[in-house]
Amino acid sequence: MDAEDYLLNPPLRGRLVELHPLAEEHTTDLFEVVEDEVFRHLSWPPPRSKEELADRLIWYREQPAMAPWAQVDAASGRAIGMTTFYEIDASLRTLAIGHTWLGRPYWRQGHNTEAKLLLLTRAFDDLGCVRVVWQTDVRNERSQAAITRLGAAREGLLRKHRRRPDGSWRDTVTYAMLDDEWPTARARLAAAVGHLPD
Repeated sequence: MDAEDYLLNPPLRGRLVELHPLAEEHTTDLFEVVEDEVFRHLSWPPPRSKEELADRLIWYREQPAMAPWAQVDAASGRAIGMTTFYEIDASLRTLAIGHTWLGRPYWRQGHNTEAKLLLLTRAFDDLGCVRVVWQTDVRNERSQAAITRLGAAREGLLRKHRRRPDGSWRDTVTYAMLDDEWPTARARLAAAVGHLPD
């Protein structure tokens, strides 16, 4: 794969969720699911206006080593969150999944699991990645549990890695999944998605 292939963000479609290239048109829907709890462990505070959110979405679309998607509820067609590939390195065949947030009504409903299945399929099967990485705030136990359920292995702790919106230093927990771990994870995730209620 060429480096340009890694930066593409084509539509990815599942049964519960679809991933569409992040666009200005998603701003209104996304702003409707913004709340403090959703952004509690993210590296930027919740936007307080549509204009502020629109500026942030532009920032995501302009990053040189990032491929951003809107998470769209397949039933309603409404954008309910976002996610990205970032720290993309085609020469090492590696990338990170993150900058992810999802409206609270969709937590624990299967959307996140299916979105990760779509992203991991894109990374490993389409792009030929050998390594996919996640990073999360050490305080974000919910995210750590979700990443572990995907089949990723905890690799370490980056101390004072980033600043939180309140100015405090964040320790970051790092996880990764390797290409030879992917088949087992794929089977488990596909089974989980397949057993979700219609």
